[in-house]
Amino acid sequence: MTYSVKEIFYTLQGEGAHTGRPAVFCRFSGCNLWSGLEKDRENAACNFCDTDFVGVNGQNGGKFKTPEELADKVASFWPSGGMPYVVCTGGEPLLQLDVPLIKAFQERGFEVAVETNGTLPAPEELDWVCVSPKDLTQFVQKSGDEIKLVYPQEKITPKDVEDLNYTNFFLQPLDETGKNHVAEVVEYCQNNPKWRLSLQTHKIIGID
Repeated sequence: MTYSVKEIFYTLQGEGAHTGRPAVFCRFSGCNLWSGLEKDRENAACNFCDTDFVGVNGQNGGKFKTPEELADKVASFWPSGGMPYVVCTGGEPLLQLDVPLIKAFQERGFEVAVETNGTLPAPEELDWVCVSPKDLTQFVQKSGDEIKLVYPQEKITPKDVEDLNYTNFFLQPLDETGKNHVAEVVEYCQNNPKWRLSLQTHKIIGID
């Protein structure tokens, strides 16, 4: 298949259990919960996304005809040393991320993580599965390494997912213009200690 990628960049993971870890981010184009177009946001299943995943015109984006071509491109951003780590994100990466590409990353030494909305089953070959659910009616990925719930949101509450088979449970304040939800997330985590606070530290320190 041809992989459509919005952008590829080297940075530090800013959220969740791997916060602060060097990583190559591979952001795939497209999503199954929102077109990415502002005219469709109001009626989308997920209408609070803060990411541009439309097209292939981002930093180092493009169309890649084979798993090997894309894996080589991602590998070119990793410096020597350490444990190579790629975060496959979107949009919804599992619309495109398949087993041949996962294996191509792994053959180049990468630990492969996915950040998904949980509406598609994650391949067993993945090394790390992070799920950020947005719509329970389409939610199928009931297990993984971490669940990272944006809070507050109308369609899902922490109680809806706290008994699922995840290793780590994170609440992340909704990034909403004119509102700061950090205090209420802190309060919720203090009152419900199964949950931990996840901040978007990349935004706080001003990196991609």
